[in-house]
This record gives sequence, structure tokens and C-alpha cells, in this order.
Amino acid sequence: MASTYDFDLITIGGGSGGVRASRIAASHGAKVAVVEEDRLGGTCVLRGCVPKKLLVYGASFASDFADAAGFGWQVSAPVHDWPALIKAKNDELDRLAGIYRGMMDKAGVTVIEGRGVITGAHEVTVNGKVWTAERILIAVGGWPHIPDIPGMRDHAISSNEALDLPQRPDQIVIQGSGYIAVEFAGIFASFGVETHLVFRASQPLRGFDPDMRQGLMTAMQDRGVILHAGTNITSVASDDDKTAVSLDNGNTLRVDCVMAATGRRPNITGLGLADQGVALTDNGAIKVQDDAQTSISTIYAIGDVTDRINLTPVAIAEGHRFADHFYGQNSHPQANRPMSYTNIPSAVFSQPPIASVGLTEDEAKQQGLSIKVYVESFRAMKNTLAGRNEKSIMKLIVNAEDDKVIGAHMLGFDAPEIIQGIAIAFKAGATKADFDATIGIHPTAAEEFVTMRTPRDG
Repeated sequence: MASTYDFDLITIGGGSGGVRASRIAASHGAKVAVVEEDRLGGTCVLRGCVPKKLLVYGASFASDFADAAGFGWQVSAPVHDWPALIKAKNDELDRLAGIYRGMMDKAGVTVIEGRGVITGAHEVTVNGKVWTAERILIAVGGWPHIPDIPGMRDHAISSNEALDLPQRPDQIVIQGSGYIAVEFAGIFASFGVETHLVFRASQPLRGFDPDMRQGLMTAMQDRGVILHAGTNITSVASDDDKTAVSLDNGNTLRVDCVMAATGRRPNITGLGLADQGVALTDNGAIKVQDDAQTSISTIYAIGDVTDRINLTPVAIAEGHRFADHFYGQNSHPQANRPMSYTNIPSAVFSQPPIASVGLTEDEAKQQGLSIKVYVESFRAMKNTLAGRNEKSIMKLIVNAEDDKVIGAHMLGFDAPEIIQGIAIAFKAGATKADFDATIGIHPTAAEEFVTMRTPRDG
């Protein structure tokens, strides 16, 4: 029987989650359209993970140049061309956006350019034209939030603009203590910018293990980031050719640039959700059931707009499962497998980076678990000849009842690469005895995870 709709599925949002859901649904035979008002790629490819990581790579050369002398290299004072970096980054984003468009074309997905507004249970309006679908999938992600501080919204940039600054500032104040704040603090400081990180907590990166947080604070200070812990910004104002940032401790910082990195909010403005009765959480995220269904039976949502675990790979996994579940005719292995949100690894591309999987020590204690904690802190071999005192920290949390490793955390070079491998062991249910029985690769930092024998007292 012919469908009464234009499409089986209309996805609003051409980011990582929306593209994956649309492409897989189309591979199962569904007729699919993606609505996107910008280039395909979304936050991760265009305004987040990818361009930020490219800047992190660029910034990391600063420490390499500094360390090279300890290994006998005679390196003249390096000179950096900021506009050249931004151009190279933009060229790469153009290439990736083209790849995403090619994937949609190859999958037979129709791309509708413009801002999509939900105007009915089966309707999406784009540039005045109404398109219909059996199901609508919302995958619009999040958007940077700038706090309501006097002058902040007039003078501050977000991470979006920070990735496209035409010139490198001489001084910057970054407000925040999450992923984005500490990553950009490391980027700007490495490029020689006088960098102030202002945050109200005693340590950055709430939710990460306290040993990692404290270790990162020490490393950031050693790398030149000026930390203002336990401090709030009270106002921001123009001051001749500078911007004056007033702090609640009475100090004022005069800088070229102010960046708000205080989190992101679901990007639902103008989407038409209220008119359709789509239920939201208190913080404006879309409420969904396990199968991604909203309070309206024909409308679904995945990714950061649902504010569950706001990571690109999670959005991709949610999108893939959605497509398999509704369009895979139950023949795909993932079709009826619930989405698991446990033991999801994550990383902060600070300098040095942090990576983690499983529970922190505090989380394990809050759950009433009897635990053993193994911690190693050491100066990596590369740092010895370089004369750098920076320490790597590795930590394992073990359930004393069954010997299972329930938390692994690392601060140091290559931490994200190392923890990714350990995350597989977590999914397999590895015990501390399994770690102990594994032969390490020597000499590496990663071998410390299989050589820790004595738990920490207390």
C-alpha cells in the first residue's frame, strides 16, 4: 500500500546522530529526509570535537618545541601563524562536510536545506513548505549558553566563535570549569596567550575523579594557565581597547577577549515543540522513553537535545539503534537491544588530557560499595630528559566483593587512547586478577595499569 506521507522519516538536524540514524534507516529501505539549516556535520564536525581537536594538535607543538632541547635538538624560537591555522582548520571542515553530504547522497537520503519547524504530529515546515512523514526524529543537539551576568552577553564569545577568531588574542578570560573551558584554556595558553580560567568550584571538571582534577590543576598552572578557583565574574565592560572583567574577590582583569564556557543547552528554540505538546524536562531537554519516543507518539529525539549523556558517540549509537529498531524489521542484532549508558568512556582533551571509564572513587563510595583503590603517580619517561616535572596519574577502583574493576582513570599523555582499550575490558567484565595476569608492554605508561599491586591505605 502506498504511503500517504512524503517520507517514512524526517530527521531534523544533520549532525552525527541525525546523519547516522538517517543513513541506517535508509539502508533498511526507509524513505528518509534530513533537514539542516547549516552544512551537514553538526556540532561535532563543525563547531566542536573535530575543530577543537585540530587546535589541540596545533597547540601541542608548543610543549614539543620546549621539550626538544632536552633531547639534543637545537630549536630556534618558534613563530606561530594563527590565521594559517584557522584557514587549514576551515579547509578540513569543508572537506568533512562534503563527505557527510556524499554519505547522504549515496544512502539515498534527501537533504532539505533550511530550518525545520514541527507544525504537526507528522509535519515539518521548511522555508514555508510543508513536508510530511510517518515519524519525525529530532537530533538538533545543543547550543552554547552565556550566563546572565551584566555585560557578559554583550562582550563574551562562546566556543563557536573561539574556533574562528581571525587573530590570536594577547589575553583571554575563560569562564567555566567543564570540558570546553579547560580544553580552550590549554589551547590558548600553549599559543602564548595570557590565559585566565575563572570558576566557582574548588577544582575544575565536576564529576571526574578528584585525583585527576587536582593533578590537572597543577599541570595547567605549570603550563601557564592562571587559575581563579572559587571565583565568580560579576560584570564585563569595555575599557578603552580592552575588556574589563570584574571578579567577586575585588580584582579586575583587563583582557582582549572573554569566553563563556559555562555549558550548553538543548537547541530547541523555534522548533515548535510547545505548540505540539512535546514534554520537556526542567532544563529544557526533550523527555524521551527508552526507544527515543517523546510524549507525542510520532515524534522522537536523540542526542544532546535529550540531555542524557552528551557525547557524540552516544548520539551516534542512539541514532543507529533507533534506525535498527524501527526500520530493521527486527533482523538486525541491535534491533531490540536496549541502549546501555553504563561504562561509557570519556575524555577531556586538556593539556595533559584526562580519560575515564566507570565509577569515580566518590561514586563508588556513594553507592555503598566496598572498594580497593590503586593509584600511581609518576613522571613519564619523556618528561625526564625534557626537564618537565609534570606527573601522570593512573587509578583503578576495584569492587572488593567480586574483584571486578569498576573504575579506571588517567591523567597524562595518550590517556584517551589508553582508556579506550581499557573500556573494552570493562564491557567484558574484567577483574583486577585479569589486569594482574596481563603482561605489560615495556616501556610504556599504559603498562602501569597492569602492574599496580598495592591498594592505597584508607
